[in-house]
Amino acid sequence: MLKTVLNSFHREAGARMVEYAGWDMPLFYALGATEEHKIVRRSAGLFDVSHMGRFRIQGEGSTDFLDYLISSNVQALLPGQSGYGLLLKENGGIIDDVFLYRLEEKDYILVVNASNLKKDWDWLNQHASSYDMTLKDESPETSLFALQGPRVIPVLETLCSCSLQKEWDRFGIRTLEIDGIPFTAGRTGYTGEDGVEIFVENGQAEALWKGILDHFAGHCEISPCGLACRDSLRFEPGFPLYGHELNEEILPPEALLKWACDLNGNFMGKEAVEALLEKGLDKKLITLSLTEKGVPREGYEVLSEEGEVIGTVVSGLYAPTVDKYCANAFVPPAYAKSGTPLQVSLRGRVKKAVVEKRPLYRPVYR
Repeated sequence: MLKTVLNSFHREAGARMVEYAGWDMPLFYALGATEEHKIVRRSAGLFDVSHMGRFRIQGEGSTDFLDYLISSNVQALLPGQSGYGLLLKENGGIIDDVFLYRLEEKDYILVVNASNLKKDWDWLNQHASSYDMTLKDESPETSLFALQGPRVIPVLETLCSCSLQKEWDRFGIRTLEIDGIPFTAGRTGYTGEDGVEIFVENGQAEALWKGILDHFAGHCEISPCGLACRDSLRFEPGFPLYGHELNEEILPPEALLKWACDLNGNFMGKEAVEALLEKGLDKKLITLSLTEKGVPREGYEVLSEEGEVIGTVVSGLYAPTVDKYCANAFVPPAYAKSGTPLQVSLRGRVKKAVVEKRPLYRPVYR
């Protein structure tokens, strides 16, 4: 299995390690996934997400290239800004969901999911020859951390001796320094909390990781966190996970991601998205919660109140903030209204459920 620079730290810290997308990754540490989730919601948590891919795109044609391959409005991003988008096939199927950081006028970092790194790399290179730009996979040379929680920005402001809370907009990019270690930080994240994602050279990654934990501990509660709570944290505010809510058979409107498509632009897959919107959806993503005791798992059947199979669970877990067992599923739009009674078959044991209003947890940023 592939290992991040911090693999030894995770093991020495007592993390439960698992294989994820070919990487040896921490699932949770001694506190457990639920407590890590709660620490991020109330204070700060630090994630090693170096398994995710990081592609550098530079050159005269970089903006046009990205604006065509990414569904969102890349042209509208100013240097020092970042944004979310989708890589789509011509038929509108989702290849991956990505985050784009525009460092300079013609200099970008594209962050992709670990499970899709090779597929995305091949896809980008397949369409690169028509554009005057360079494409480099910087994943082996750099590390990526996610520092998330309501205490992150105030503490960073103190540690870095600069004004951040009022002068650093959400999705903005800054160069910061801790213990003499410079790093690029985007005020972004995938937990439903304020915070930053940190790009740092591998040679300084472990020192920066330990420095963040040590310095933050003097100001607030902080813990290293694993993949398990990262999943529950992204689930509550309604953020999709590739391979669950997203895949190549799902189009953006079905996954409630029409907002991530610039329909005034000219991105690949646009015609398919428009055709689906004109035709109308056959399925739509919902969040439901069980009203009877049980755990909804991926692959379980979703039934109407009358017992007809209408969909399948794509993500299911315990959501600590709302203290409910919940699931995401695709169902016909007629069953998507919040408050609609449904059922879930837990290996033949049918449990009552109800469609929830999304999101379960609404992010609050400064």
